[in-house]
Amino acid sequence: MAVVLSPGDSWFAKLPVAGHPGLRAVAGGEERSDSVRMGLASLPTAAPDWVLVHDAARPCLSRGEIDELLDAGMNDPVGAVLAVPVADTLKLADERGRVSTTTPRSALWRALTPQMFRAGLLRDALARAAVSGQVPTDESQAVEWLGYFPRLVPGSARNIKVTQAADLALAEALLKQGDAAR
Repeated sequence: MAVVLSPGDSWFAKLPVAGHPGLRAVAGGEERSDSVRMGLASLPTAAPDWVLVHDAARPCLSRGEIDELLDAGMNDPVGAVLAVPVADTLKLADERGRVSTTTPRSALWRALTPQMFRAGLLRDALARAAVSGQVPTDESQAVEWLGYFPRLVPGSARNIKVTQAADLALAEALLKQGDAAR
């Protein structure tokens, strides 16, 4: 297992899990896709066929979501992505910051992590993206650019991404509730 860290990270080494013999700490890159490529490169060549990529900014992942992803992904030739159907009405903005259209939400999903792919396919997808100068926003997009389409696995809206200070309070409340509320 690889944990990809921001270069110069000083927090991870202080955690009890940092000394686990099966865990590799790897310095990440400038973009998410660079970091994932570095993490994949650090895995032994005898690594399992499947890899899961999880963003640590999503601390509220449940064991049930992982099980659902594994069940669906193992039976798919490409892989699987935890996702939540979009519930909000979405507006596409023009260059002036005005609504240009309302996008139908019936087929839209918010991608979450972890995302699960065959290791070789993901390595190839990320390498090709890097060579072509493309920067995928997630692993699924890199795989899609190769013409493959992962399965969507319904996840939980509780699997939030902590990107702003206000998200920390929400994550703390969700984690205090624990898995009982899932």
